[in-house]
Amino acid sequence: MPNTDRIAALKEEITAWRRDFHSNPELLYDVHRTAGIVAEKLTSFGCDEVVTGIGRTGVVGVIRGRSTGSGKVIALRADMDALPIEEETNLPYRSKVPGKMHACGHDGHTAMLLGAARYLAETRDFDGTVVLLFQPAEEGGGGAKAMIDDGVMDRFGVQEVYGMHNMPGLPVGSFALRPGPVMAAADRFRIHVEGRGGHAAKPNETIDTLLVATHIVTALQSIVSRNADPLESAVVSVTSFKAGEAFNVIPQTAELLGTVRTLTPELRDLCETRLKEIATTVARAFGATATIEYERGYPVTRNHEAQTEFAASIAAKLAAGASGTVDLNVPPTMGAEDFSFMLEARPGAFIFMGNGDSAGLHHPAYDFNDDAIPVGVGYWATLVETAMPAR
Repeated sequence: MPNTDRIAALKEEITAWRRDFHSNPELLYDVHRTAGIVAEKLTSFGCDEVVTGIGRTGVVGVIRGRSTGSGKVIALRADMDALPIEEETNLPYRSKVPGKMHACGHDGHTAMLLGAARYLAETRDFDGTVVLLFQPAEEGGGGAKAMIDDGVMDRFGVQEVYGMHNMPGLPVGSFALRPGPVMAAADRFRIHVEGRGGHAAKPNETIDTLLVATHIVTALQSIVSRNADPLESAVVSVTSFKAGEAFNVIPQTAELLGTVRTLTPELRDLCETRLKEIATTVARAFGATATIEYERGYPVTRNHEAQTEFAASIAAKLAAGASGTVDLNVPPTMGAEDFSFMLEARPGAFIFMGNGDSAGLHHPAYDFNDDAIPVGVGYWATLVETAMPAR
């Protein structure tokens, strides 16, 4: 087991890093300040390699153990980007950037992996190589895929990859994960409906796009209720409806936006097919036309069985010391996560760690719980030392 006293002693410093990141949030790939600080600290810790610009603004740190005879190479990942949300807290370290905040805890994820980097670079009590992946643009930009497309897995010889995310409502010191699908695939669609606009007093001379679009919204709900297997999970949500600007005009066009979330490839294909069929045929029934743009986003985040069991065994060691628990059968969430691309590239596991009784993720009152920092750092350090024991 790692030196828990040393990790505990680092908490105050790691907290300061975390709160600095929180005060200075950056979006998507525009994480130049954060990435610069990460690279500077990794260099100061004595990492064997520090490489910037992977996946545009990603940072990679490499730490080799006292020996590398095992030939093992394990990657640990943290995300760096924030969200376009106006913060609603009175914290002394609240966001200093209008309209941006760390509402998902990536500030904590980055700080904890930096803390683990410092500890592992100091001790090097393992036989193998650790590759630290600091990723931009998790929140909708596909930064994980950008790093993979830049060759990060092959370039650094990564054999397994592990990720971690905080979970509000789960007590600090507790963990949750599951083998197989743990987070959903997320696709998005845009439906453009065109009818025939005209005067609101003469609807008979028009093809009312509002009427058509509302029927499409209603009909799309039949995908989950009547096409999907009741024992499988899917969510089809229309989240935006734009049409018209005047009281007395039936508009020529309407536009619908939304998302489709699924946990299996088969259901993902079904939902895409049925959405296109329903939109076009409903529009045609009213004499209108529907044009659909369907974009596949993050795939299912699918944990590999052996690595999930291993991650759970590591979590159990941390939970035991923190009066926590490990739930190895947490229900999948229909939220999405681009760590899914990394799990498609290499075997690994994604785990949730408790954030305590905080506001929910993506909420303007959310804040990462600094009491979770030693737990997260300890998880990373224990995982490395257990997976690659020193000779």
